[in-house]
Amino acid sequence: MQAEVRLSVDVAADPDTVWERAVDWTGQREWIPLTHVLNVDGEPLEVGTRVVARTGIGPLGFDDTMTVTSVVSPESGPRSVEVLHTGRVVRGVGEMRVEAHGGGARFWWWERVDVPGGPAAPAVWLVAGPAVRVLFGHALRRFARWVEANAESPAPRR
Repeated sequence: MQAEVRLSVDVAADPDTVWERAVDWTGQREWIPLTHVLNVDGEPLEVGTRVVARTGIGPLGFDDTMTVTSVVSPESGPRSVEVLHTGRVVRGVGEMRVEAHGGGARFWWWERVDVPGGPAAPAVWLVAGPAVRVLFGHALRRFARWVEANAESPAPRR
């Protein structure tokens, strides 16, 4: 069984700044709870780049391994990066998208993942789905606050 989560947040910053922050892989520690990027193998916005993010506390956690599969980054208009999650816990497809919206930007985060549990997967998602949506919403609000608070300083070059 696969499950999908798609949420967005409006950010009071220009789309270029929001995009730079969204694709700052190591910066995800600032807004995704209990997550830090261990390794980026390649250029951040290059198809084939591999990213390893660790989610958890100490030894209790998991590595989220992913490969960049698509990048759309025009001079103007919506920008997106898609990844294929290949880890033992998180498997599926994810996308981050930034578009101009109301004088600022809208940041979308979308995931379609395999739900573990075999025949029990629907019951697993019935319990886990609402929690995942709450955590994603919390992360998106943190992202907006982080970007807005640091909009004047450029994202670090990786």
